[in-house]
Amino acid sequence: MAKTPLEIRSLAREHTKAAMKTLAAIMREPSAPHSARVMAANAILDRGWGKPDATVTIDDKRDAADWSRADLVALIHDASKGSEGAAEALGCAGEPDSVH
Repeated sequence: MAKTPLEIRSLAREHTKAAMKTLAAIMREPSAPHSARVMAANAILDRGWGKPDATVTIDDKRDAADWSRADLVALIHDASKGSEGAAEALGCAGEPDSVH
């Protein structure tokens, strides 16, 4: 009989201490590939501190229906570059040639 998600979660949690010790050992192992060490470190940080928020805060309180297409494209562009004003700096703040 198949186990329910709750049963699987419970079984997995029984191995938490060993899993964390394994991740820490990989992270500390100088001869381990850098990618494995980074993945282990990220896994530990994610579990201890949570994953970083993947949200965008918009200070402009206009209704989205009031935004021009150029405003929306610039906002998306800025968010994808992770910096404020990226659209203006790259000259993409005007009317876009096309929207994908």
